[in-house]
Amino acid sequence: MSTIDVNNLLAQMRQMTAQVRMPETAVQAPAGGGPANFSTLLRQSIAAVGNSQVEAGNMAASFERGDPGADLGRTMIAVQKADLSLRTAVAVQNKLVDAYKDVMNMSV
Repeated sequence: MSTIDVNNLLAQMRQMTAQVRMPETAVQAPAGGGPANFSTLLRQSIAAVGNSQVEAGNMAASFERGDPGADLGRTMIAVQKADLSLRTAVAVQNKLVDAYKDVMNMSV
């Protein structure tokens, strides 16, 4: 079993924290400068969740194979990030369904 370099792990966690605060794949407004379309925003969000799931799966598979560049810290963070993004997407979906039901139950 290999030992974990704590300083290296902390540096990686700080780097990933900085990436989360300023995401590279932030949702962009349309070129016209107007507000983002809801369906576009939803599509981009679902794609980002899918991408994080795929990335976490690839990193986990790489670590399981014992690839030389695989790092346990990065792998665990990617898996947790993918899990959190999926849980958030499910929570948003549940809120949207509840809102839809409330609107449909309103009397006109």
